[in-house]
Amino acid sequence: MFVSLTPRQQGDFGEISAIEWLGYRGASVGVPFGHSPNWDLMAELEGRVMRVQVKTSGVLRNGRWYVAICTRGGNQSWNGMTKVIDPARCEYLFVLVGDGRRWFIPTRALEARTKLCLGGPKYSEYEVEPGRPFADRRCRRTALQSPI
Repeated sequence: MFVSLTPRQQGDFGEISAIEWLGYRGASVGVPFGHSPNWDLMAELEGRVMRVQVKTSGVLRNGRWYVAICTRGGNQSWNGMTKVIDPARCEYLFVLVGDGRRWFIPTRALEARTKLCLGGPKYSEYEVEPGRPFADRRCRRTALQSPI
């Protein structure tokens, strides 16, 4: 059974998935107190500290997942500014999509600035073990759902 998630719940689910994946690898994971505009998690693994931005998507078209990697206003009215991921402010992008597939991509390897298309050969080397799905296979931008 799947139920609808709000965008905030979907984002929280993505962060939980990232924490689980990083923790399983032995990383110490920290969550910022308050809002961090550039990263969602900080992890220390094998003596290396990394800032991680987490994104999720339930948009599936033609067997590929479309993921917005920029921010346009958040919960406030959009002021026309688009914020893209900057490798100088965040070292990794963790992505969770509706069927549970996950990617851990170095931001320096990103060729896109506003959206990614995942599930094909591009970025396939950064796909990691799947997590729990949050949407059924028919999901679209307006039908984001979660398992109960």
